[in-house]
Amino acid sequence: MGAFGSYVQNIKDAVATIFDGMAVTASHFVRKPYTVQYPDRMPVRVQDTLPFRYRGILEVDLEICTGCLACERACPIDCIVISCEKDPKTRSMVISQFDIDIAKCMFCGLCSEPCPTGSIHHTSEFEGADYSLESLIRRFVKEPVQAYKPKKGPETDPRIAPILSRGMRYINEFAQPGGEKPEDEAEG
Repeated sequence: MGAFGSYVQNIKDAVATIFDGMAVTASHFVRKPYTVQYPDRMPVRVQDTLPFRYRGILEVDLEICTGCLACERACPIDCIVISCEKDPKTRSMVISQFDIDIAKCMFCGLCSEPCPTGSIHHTSEFEGADYSLESLIRRFVKEPVQAYKPKKGPETDPRIAPILSRGMRYINEFAQPGGEKPEDEAEG
């Protein structure tokens, strides 16, 4: 009778366990769902909700790229490929290739730190999924482009001045204790 008793006890435990599991499942039918809709169904654009220093997909402004290769050297996984040659006629640098492999990129931001002009920077774009790895290589140079040659004072160049002022604004914002706005912006 001991074997029969343990058999009945096992059946009783199995039924009780099934009812416990079904009770948890049934309780989720009456609760408000926790699921957040995919960003395209939200009332606010996701890019507007991202943190200030969000590092999304890389973008390059070739108008102010000097072709110094600092970003390529700084990249720890070699996802940036740049080819520059010196034009024998004008004796200036010409950028013939500037590719970034988004599939390899780990969004560390080490490439944007050494850039002297801020031409390579992270955007708020985060949707980079695609069906093939080849399409994840961003080719920024369609035809050879003359590299930017900065003048003696970067503050005088109209292409660089907005970048410098934006950088100084960021420095001032983060230098304030408690994340307060700088005094000059708070007054105006």
